[in-house]
Amino acid sequence: MTDPVLAVRDLSVEFHTPDGVVHAVDHVSYEVGPGETLAVVGESGCGKTVTSLAVLGLVPQPPGRIVSGEILFQGDDLLRASPRELRRLRGAEISMIFQDPQSSLNPVFTIGQQISGVLRAHNRRLSAKAALARAVELLTGVGVPDARERVGDYPHQWSGGMCQRAMIAMAMANQPKVIIADEPTTALDVTIQAQVLEVLRAAQREKTATVLITHDLGVVAEMADQVAVMYAGRIVETGGVHAIFHAPRHPYTLGLMASLPRLHSDLRRLEPIQGQPPSLLRVPPGCPFHPRCRLRRGRDRCVTDVPRLLEVDVDGHQASACHFWSEMPGEVATVSERIGVDLGAGLR
Repeated sequence: MTDPVLAVRDLSVEFHTPDGVVHAVDHVSYEVGPGETLAVVGESGCGKTVTSLAVLGLVPQPPGRIVSGEILFQGDDLLRASPRELRRLRGAEISMIFQDPQSSLNPVFTIGQQISGVLRAHNRRLSAKAALARAVELLTGVGVPDARERVGDYPHQWSGGMCQRAMIAMAMANQPKVIIADEPTTALDVTIQAQVLEVLRAAQREKTATVLITHDLGVVAEMADQVAVMYAGRIVETGGVHAIFHAPRHPYTLGLMASLPRLHSDLRRLEPIQGQPPSLLRVPPGCPFHPRCRLRRGRDRCVTDVPRLLEVDVDGHQASACHFWSEMPGEVATVSERIGVDLGAGLR
């Protein structure tokens, strides 16, 4: 197997607030190899974005603090890197597409100046004219119409979707080895979304490793090779995209699948996950999902023991943090019958 480009090992991040300690990321591990896309999914506030900010050294300290773990980029631990070394890597070797593009772009510089600045920051020999020409090429590549004329516009002159495309162009500028895409298709219509996903596929073909943070399970099904499902700061299930969609082995993953509307099926009703995600100030004891889990059925072990993320197939390609994961096939069948959709057939 190819060595991973990026490997997060046992990462924990907490934030100290007036109300107490927020355990935003709790012993998270994942890895992604060259040309591979890892999708990280889960409800808002589960720790997906904080994990990615830690990779780039962007967790504000204080109030944030990285408690434990390693973040290995090509074998080197980024948590031990100097600020100067992190600045060299950010935007060149590792790039991030941020979730809110209009607050990420600088309002006093043109779109072209900002993309050119990223290029020249990592290549001092590149002239301003050549950098601007490259910026036009990048904007054209992500579907910006009349890029040559619009490269001199300021962010406030562009819509949210247009700014998102500018952020993607900026992230791709230096052909990084890792791209972290935080909801990259937010605010984009379906036509532009397809163009953006094709840009990410092109990066895959160039052996760029991609960490895709998204709520859109349709995008996950189309783009991902591996999936990590997060809940309350922890990873509760990992596996290949086919396994996650066709044979989920954690009740939370099943809940995500059951709550999806499907256009081409005889759907009787949606099956929302009952309750609310817990506050990361007060994570429930034992399994953090147990207050919302129908598989618990009153069993005390779910309340007293924290389940470990363990392999659940003979090949070691799927892992679940559920004490009773072996009961999941029956639960999948029960939920499928209740909502009138064969969840074992995956996303269709």
